[in-house]
Formats: sequence, structure tokens, C-alpha cells
Amino acid sequence: MNKRKRKNRFGFTMVELMAMLIIIGLLATLVVTKVASKIDQARVTTTKANLKLLHNAVNQFKMDTGRFPTEEEGLMALIEQPSDVTRYEPGGYLETTEIPKDGWGNDFIYELSPESGKPFVIKSLGADGKEGGEGNDADLYSTDAD
Repeated sequence: MNKRKRKNRFGFTMVELMAMLIIIGLLATLVVTKVASKIDQARVTTTKANLKLLHNAVNQFKMDTGRFPTEEEGLMALIEQPSDVTRYEPGGYLETTEIPKDGWGNDFIYELSPESGKPFVIKSLGADGKEGGEGNDADLYSTDAD
């Protein structure tokens, strides 16, 4: 009778289930860490692309108007014509009606005559949203974007 019960038994033992859960957990951890690093890398890449786009738009603004946007006007001058500007690109200098944000959803910072000696710089404060930092927390500058 015991032989018959063993032949008809289906399913897994508790030890088999635990081993399977541990293996699945380890595999999931590997996948999540790989995906998370790719997401961070994509945010940096997106931020650099937006910095380059904004930098070029500010340069085009300067070519058309003869001046850079003031710090008060900031990047809004790229989508809304300042009152003292006459030769302004119809529709603005961006293809969108909003200023893009960095890869972490923060606003870019526009500065005239920064310490670098360049006429202007646009920067992102990185993942932490604070000055300085390393890795993904490092500040990104439009003058460094490739």
C-alpha cells in the first residue's frame, strides 16, 4: 500500500521549494543590479544630450539677437521671446514648448560668465541634486557635453 501512495504523490517537497526560491532570488538580484546600472547610465546620457541641445539653442539665440539670455530670463528665453528682443526665431529655439529637465527630473541651471571663463554654462546637479558629487551624483556641464 505504501508503494501505491508514493507513486501517486505529486508536487514538490518543502526543501525543493526553498531551493528553487533561493535560486530565483539570486537570479532576480543579478538582473535588478544590471538593469539599475543601465537606468543610471541612461539618465546620464539623456542629461548630456539635453545639455548639448540647450547649449546649441543658447548659441543660436545669441547669433540671432546679438546677446545671450540674461540670468533672469534664463532658459525660458529659448521658448518665450523677451520683450527687448526684435530678431527672435519664430516659435522659439526649441522644438518643444517646455524646457527639458535633466535625467532625474530636475531643472537645469543657466549661468552667465561662470568660473570656467566661458560666456555661459548650463548645468545639472546630478542624481543628488546638490553641488559637487561623484559618479551619478556628479554635476554635468554643457561645456563638457560631447
